[in-house]
Amino acid sequence: MTSATEPQIRTAEPAAPPPGDTAAPRWSLPALLAILALAAVLYSWNLSGSSLNSFYSAAVLSGTQSWKAWFFGSLDAGNFLTVDKPPFALMVMGLSCRVFGYGTWQMMLPLVLVALATIWIVHASVKRVWGHGAATVAALVLALTPITVAINRDNNPDTLLVFLMAGGAALALRAVHNGKLLPLVGSAVCFGLAFNTKMLQGYIALPAVFAVYLYAAKPKLVKRVVNLLVAGVALAVSSFWWAAAVSLVPADDRPYIGGSADGTAWDLIMGYNGLGRILGGEGNGGGGGGGGGGFSGTAGLGRLFNDILGGQISWLIPFAAIACVGGLVLCGRAPRTDLTRAALLLWGGWTALHYLTFALAEGTMHPYYTTALAPGIAALCGGGGVMLLRAFRADKRWAWVLPAGLGITAVWAVVLLRRASGWNTWLWPVIAVVMALAIVGLLVFRSASGVRVRLLAVSVVTAVVAAVAGPAAYAWSVPSGSGGGGGMGGTNPTAGPSTGSGFGGPGGGGGGGGGRGFPGGSGDGMPGGGGQQGGNAQAGGGNAQAGSGFPGGGVPSGGQAPGGGTAENGASGQPGGMGGGASSELIAYLKKHQDGAKWLLAVSSSQGAAQLIVSSGEPVISMWGWSGSDKAMTLAKLKELVKKGELHYIQLGGGMGGGPGGGSSVSSEVTAWVQKHGTAVKESDYSNSTSTDSGNGSDSSSQSGQSAVYRLDASDVS
Repeated sequence: MTSATEPQIRTAEPAAPPPGDTAAPRWSLPALLAILALAAVLYSWNLSGSSLNSFYSAAVLSGTQSWKAWFFGSLDAGNFLTVDKPPFALMVMGLSCRVFGYGTWQMMLPLVLVALATIWIVHASVKRVWGHGAATVAALVLALTPITVAINRDNNPDTLLVFLMAGGAALALRAVHNGKLLPLVGSAVCFGLAFNTKMLQGYIALPAVFAVYLYAAKPKLVKRVVNLLVAGVALAVSSFWWAAAVSLVPADDRPYIGGSADGTAWDLIMGYNGLGRILGGEGNGGGGGGGGGGFSGTAGLGRLFNDILGGQISWLIPFAAIACVGGLVLCGRAPRTDLTRAALLLWGGWTALHYLTFALAEGTMHPYYTTALAPGIAALCGGGGVMLLRAFRADKRWAWVLPAGLGITAVWAVVLLRRASGWNTWLWPVIAVVMALAIVGLLVFRSASGVRVRLLAVSVVTAVVAAVAGPAAYAWSVPSGSGGGGGMGGTNPTAGPSTGSGFGGPGGGGGGGGGRGFPGGSGDGMPGGGGQQGGNAQAGGGNAQAGSGFPGGGVPSGGQAPGGGTAENGASGQPGGMGGGASSELIAYLKKHQDGAKWLLAVSSSQGAAQLIVSSGEPVISMWGWSGSDKAMTLAKLKELVKKGELHYIQLGGGMGGGPGGGSSVSSEVTAWVQKHGTAVKESDYSNSTSTDSGNGSDSSSQSGQSAVYRLDASDVS
């Protein structure tokens, strides 16, 4: 066989059209539709039985009750405190719920749709460079990434984040190809909206995207620089419009920005949602002590392969790395504007930047953050894999690379599956045997022609099936409920079985540094020592099956949850979020004696407030934010609210997750004042099932183990 040059291995003759411009084979569209249908099932099957994140569920509900809450991303409709993220994802879900009503499906519909759109975007982008076969593999890999399936069934903002970043990368690659400014500006806008979805995480891939344009786009250097400057303006406008608008509203007329140190959006950008995620520190765990707040294991280059994250994202990382490096070598001395090399650099840079960020982050690091790696891994497996296949057939020097990559993939799959002791023990031997047969077939039929080429194609398909079998099993465990893993439902969704001891990840609660990333995370571990969601909890208000049929396991006042059933949210933990709870009797009592107050109750932290908001349908104040470290409530502020009659009831103690204010001097001052001037609500005032000593004048906490609730009126304010 005549040895081909490296450019010939990679592409057709220069005059040939790009692979995506050739006539589509008959199987291409049906294959894409089948993958989208499979993804739709994975993302939506038994969705009403999923436990969503009550933190975001409450904010969405509040956004349907108040346009001001919708704009600011307020946790409560009274606009006391926002969530600790920018509101774009909440805006999308909130609009859906305003149109169709508030419920699980109404909230999740736009997220499921954008998740499917992400697959289509990656497929189209890969097809334009490498052809239909590569695009099909990329779409399949993305659809079956375990952590992607888990997070796409949840109301966290990451699904929308990945969609916007993937759209930005695809548009930038189109700008590289055609040299036009408009797609580059569109790319910048996408990344700006990603910033308004999850702030600096939306920028992780941006350096690679803009660098590839600067290097490989068709226009002259000066024109490329000018275009990037224009795109930079678009990026700034689309990124900072919300923060700028918030800063124009006087502090007294806007809610406190949750997660910030001073109540401003700019501090949230630079601190908690900025360098704090990388370096750790107050509210972000880590800070040099293992990193990640305990969710994802110790920070380090090998983190994504550890017991916690390995089964979520790492299955095809080795093959993607081999395919990327091999593809770049095969590009050889291609022209600067070569689209194939540009695509490899873009998706390779995307993957490398995300990998390093997540592996080395000392701040809060949830496993589901790694879903952002999936588009890059998928594109490299599809595009780079096809390049390795072509080189495998065309040049003896490359005959070992593809088999080696597939072999490493199978070995790593076996390692990951053997970590899951007792879970589908038949699967890893099958993967090993099937991959071995596929590699033998590739080697035997490597130089096949005529009819025997079909046998080579069968070997390729068999290798792909063996490579995705492990991720597919983990992915299917999420909608089927067959994983048996730990996790914390909507708060920290994961796929597959328990394989690690991460704090709140698979395997439930290990030690680790709480921080803001964990509900009630005041640094003292899991409230009550529990790692699982979904205990029976009395949510009050309407009827709901705990954790099923309705976000957060509750319903707005007077509403009926999809799927019906009753819920009893006790202090053992509520679906959709960790922490204690308030009984339906107490909530009914608070509503009856609300006396025109704007807020039903004030509690210590956001997860407790969120559960009560969803359960009661009424605004509830989170005094000190997600972990109890926000400075939203002060004694002067509390006195003002009580004096105006806007708040009558305050719940103190850790029953709603996390101690009040994390033990700060401000929270201690508030607690002491409330205990001195407030009137404790007795359990006998609202419950018909009190114990024999309920009439002794003790407060509610002494009877049921719940936090103490106090009544305050204007006359109590000196």
